[in-house]
Amino acid sequence: MKIEIIHNPDQATLDQYGCGSWPIWEKEISRFPWTYDAKEVCLVLEGEVTVTPQNGDAVIIRAGDLVTFPEGMSCEWNVTKPIRKHYNFY
Repeated sequence: MKIEIIHNPDQATLDQYGCGSWPIWEKEISRFPWTYDAKEVCLVLEGEVTVTPQNGDAVIIRAGDLVTFPEGMSCEWNVTKPIRKHYNFY
C-alpha cells in the first residue's frame, strides 16, 4: 500500500476534488498509530508529519501537499509541527 502525494497541486486539481468544502482536522505535536477504514484524501494547510506505513518507508508530508491514503493501510503518524488539514473519506 502506497501513500500518494501531489506537492503544491494547481488550483484546477484542488477545484476538481472540492477540497475547500471538506472538514478541517487539527492535531498537536504527537505520535500515534492509525488504520484507514476508507480511502482518505487530504490537503495539508499547515504543519508537518512523518507517516510510516507498516512494512513500508516513512513519508514526510508538509503544508501544500495533497495526499491520498489507501483503504486498509495501518501506519504510525509522527506529527512534528502542529498539523491542520482538509480531509475527505471515500
